Amino acid sequence: MPTQLTQDQLAQCANEPIRIPGAIQPHGWLAAVTLRTGELLAYSQNWESLLQRDPSDLPSLVEDTLREAIDGRHALVDGEGPISCGVVQIQDRRLHVSGHRMGDLAYFEVEADTADAGTRAPIYSLARHLVPRMQVTDSVEQICRIVVQEMKRLTGFGRCLIYRFNPDGHGQVLAEAADRGYDSYAGHRFPASDIPAQARELYRINHIRLIADANYEPVPVRFVDGRDPTTLDLSQAALRSVSPVHLEYMRNMGTLASMSVSIVVRGELWGLVSCHDRLPQRLSWQTRMACEHLGQLLSLQIEAKEENERVTEQLRLRQLTLAIVAHLADSDATLQLLMQEPGPLLRLGRATGAAVILNESAWSVGEAPSPAALVELGQWLSSRIDEVVHSDRLATDAPHLAESLGGIAGLLAISISKLHRHYIVWFRPEIVQTIVWAGDPRKEMHIGPDDRLHPRRSFNSWQEQVRGRALAWGSGEIHAVQELRQALIGIVLRRAEELAEVAMELGRVNKELEAFSYTVSHDLRAPMRHISGFVDLVLEMDGSGLTDRSRRYLAHVKEASAHAGHLVDALLDFSRMGRAALKPVSVNTAHLVDDLIAEQTTLAKDRAIEWDIERPLPRLWADPVLIQVALRNLIGNAVKYTRPRNPARISITALKTADGIGLSVRDNGVGFQMKYVGKLFGVFQRLHQTDSFEGTGIGLASVRRIVERHGGQVEAWGQPDQGARFSFILPNRDYAAVIASAPSGTTIAPVAFPELSPPGSGAPQTPSTLPSAD
Repeated sequence: MPTQLTQDQLAQCANEPIRIPGAIQPHGWLAAVTLRTGELLAYSQNWESLLQRDPSDLPSLVEDTLREAIDGRHALVDGEGPISCGVVQIQDRRLHVSGHRMGDLAYFEVEADTADAGTRAPIYSLARHLVPRMQVTDSVEQICRIVVQEMKRLTGFGRCLIYRFNPDGHGQVLAEAADRGYDSYAGHRFPASDIPAQARELYRINHIRLIADANYEPVPVRFVDGRDPTTLDLSQAALRSVSPVHLEYMRNMGTLASMSVSIVVRGELWGLVSCHDRLPQRLSWQTRMACEHLGQLLSLQIEAKEENERVTEQLRLRQLTLAIVAHLADSDATLQLLMQEPGPLLRLGRATGAAVILNESAWSVGEAPSPAALVELGQWLSSRIDEVVHSDRLATDAPHLAESLGGIAGLLAISISKLHRHYIVWFRPEIVQTIVWAGDPRKEMHIGPDDRLHPRRSFNSWQEQVRGRALAWGSGEIHAVQELRQALIGIVLRRAEELAEVAMELGRVNKELEAFSYTVSHDLRAPMRHISGFVDLVLEMDGSGLTDRSRRYLAHVKEASAHAGHLVDALLDFSRMGRAALKPVSVNTAHLVDDLIAEQTTLAKDRAIEWDIERPLPRLWADPVLIQVALRNLIGNAVKYTRPRNPARISITALKTADGIGLSVRDNGVGFQMKYVGKLFGVFQRLHQTDSFEGTGIGLASVRRIVERHGGQVEAWGQPDQGARFSFILPNRDYAAVIASAPSGTTIAPVAFPELSPPGSGAPQTPSTLPSAD
């Protein structure tokens, strides 16, 4: 039974010395001379039967036979293909001589010649008939169909096909022309193992190879000085002997003669034109050169077609990129807006779905995973260092995501930020493919009973169903999303610069307003005191002579001046809060709350107030004076607006998030309508009549300014006649230290606020591991 090869044996096969076989095919003769002296260095052993002379005289006879070609050896160009060196007559045989150069050696190959066909030669036929037909084709496949017909006509082989190498190295047949009785391989694939990497490289260098008879006996090459013949490089030799494994491969395929012409596009081996025949076939040098020229024409046409397609596709993708950028440039540059007009975005990636991922949030359109799966995908993408990530087989590249991604098999993603998990992602669905192979690709070479390497024997159609793959992302699409990434980053940076300028301007205006309000409020204090003082003097000096109406008017004046004085004092305090430097320390909120409750209880000693304090209350890293002002305002408001309730209920609870710690004050007072919540924290904004609830309208504005100066955030909730709740969170100590060191007027991003439930739906969960106030 045949046994499969081990990895070492496969590597040995792949490294077979095909460039230096030490032998040639028997349908020609080879001679190699040194370029400097023109002396014979090596020759094929079959010169002896051709010249029919004593072997001892063979080197000089070979030199004499090829004298004219050897004398013209300097016309050969190193690395280029063979050129015609004329014709020699040996006895009754007319032989053609071709030559090429490799390094310091000139190689001459002799084969049977055919009569000059003049204008009927193959090369003229190509120029007259084929080139005009190739120029009017619309696609690469159409060109290939024309070329296989012409190649078959030129060579007389029974079957001619063209196949292209895909990125995995497999060859896919694009076009075929075959005589009746030949197996058809149209649409089939040949596995990459049929042509090892070193053989492909040789095809890239030497563009044509003919094997006239797969049953040939190799002719050894001899060095004149007796050196090892396997040191002679025959890479460019048309007569080079081929691997015995390949000859057996041909026989297994039912092919005794084959010819391969390379299709080289942009310096890379794009594919092959492969000709087969059941019988031995010899082609003249002129016909082979015509075939090689045809291969070069095909290569140029393919390159031109692909370049035209590339430019057209690049233009289409660039127009889509410009449309996306223009849409975003007219907005605030938030990438979520891409989901509002997804057409250009989806067409850019030829995708069925797309998404924008930003940290723990995600927005999608079309056929895309769930938000949770997108967040998980963003975490996987963050582990990749590439700015552009693409895959057409996600089940293989990210198996842990396969289940959550559903039927999505293709992904293309660009990274927008290195600081955040910010990505734009395109998705493609799974496409189940049925691939028809020319033989089972799993059955590669094996070792037979004779301990020799043997190729596979069967080329019968073998089908494979491939799952878990999407349509592969093209280089144009990858380049397009790279351009989009650069454009989007430019827009985002420009918007950031604009926002920074706005922030600086707002900071300057705020400082000016604070200075103005401080000056105005300070200058208004004296006139308010004067008004109140003069009213008292009038009442004291002339009070007995005043009517009751006059005294009532003066009382109103004094009351108004007192209220104006309170407003001025409150405005002055509010201005000072934005100007004074923060001096944060660890504040024991339990003691602070107890002191404020005691203060309020004394002020409202005639009221029934039920206090509910959920302990332990946390320590806050804050300025103790300012945080006392904020809490006094919140607790004082709760006491004031529960005045109609008997009993009044006020609860104070702790809050904690990953970013900070805070407090919540809740009451069962008159509440407010949520549509006015945006006005609550403005200066002099009041939602209730002054005659019902006294106040200046600056308390909550002071609370917000204090909290925001600490880098925190404040929130309010209310419902008419159901009560209200005011909560704030301050950042942790490390973040608060940054806030404290920031100059006055600097804009600081607030910490995240937790989801809070309204009163009556259950109190917020109080963490059991809050810092103790003791």
